[in-house]
Amino acid sequence: MKKIIVTLVLVISSTIIFAQTMVVKQSNGTYQEIAITTAVELSFYSPCVGTPTVSYSGQTYNTVQIGSQCWLKENLNVGTYMPSTSAADSQTYNGGDGVIQKYCYGNTEANCTANGGLYQWNEAMQYHGESGSQGICPSGWHIPTASQLHALGGPGNYLKAIGQGTGSGAGTNTSGFSALLAGYRTENGSFTQTSLYTFYWSSDVADATYANGTYLPPSSDNFFWGGILKTWGVSVRCLKN
Repeated sequence: MKKIIVTLVLVISSTIIFAQTMVVKQSNGTYQEIAITTAVELSFYSPCVGTPTVSYSGQTYNTVQIGSQCWLKENLNVGTYMPSTSAADSQTYNGGDGVIQKYCYGNTEANCTANGGLYQWNEAMQYHGESGSQGICPSGWHIPTASQLHALGGPGNYLKAIGQGTGSGAGTNTSGFSALLAGYRTENGSFTQTSLYTFYWSSDVADATYANGTYLPPSSDNFFWGGILKTWGVSVRCLKN
């Protein structure tokens, strides 16, 4: 009968430890080294102290502490679904009735469940233009400013969830931010780039047409900044006050 002795050779790469080999003892007393490919994700990040979860509008969100910042760990998914097939399908103020509208990628509500809703900038801000506004975030939280988004640092793979991105752009999720490549809704009303890009709003306006934000590509480690058309529908993450 063979006796199996497992020897783990650990190589730490961000949040992943790969068990590279195991040694099997043969019946004749010799040992054979066998390559294995099992990978285990370890959580070196922690939820925010005193606020491990947040219940909001019927959903529970996890939190993650990144440096001095406390973030929701998931993209926001709040509001009433509205389909989008053209530029005319724009989220609107609705006379200040407090109804939040969201797009779901590909007009499929399951995508909102999986990746969060997509919001135009004015809707995300709830039509308040002040930097750091609560917008559609829960009470005690807000749409991050551009400088607060910048403070997340990089590289981009540090922010992407495991399984997001490919090659040199494969996510390591070292930060715990768990970014998903959720795609976006264009100014023409169509949807594009799911599994390829993700964009996040800041609460800072660039000009009458653009607001500042960040985006992550699928196949590089970059963490990009710049203006995003306010009429695009993109993802929202909330930051604790």
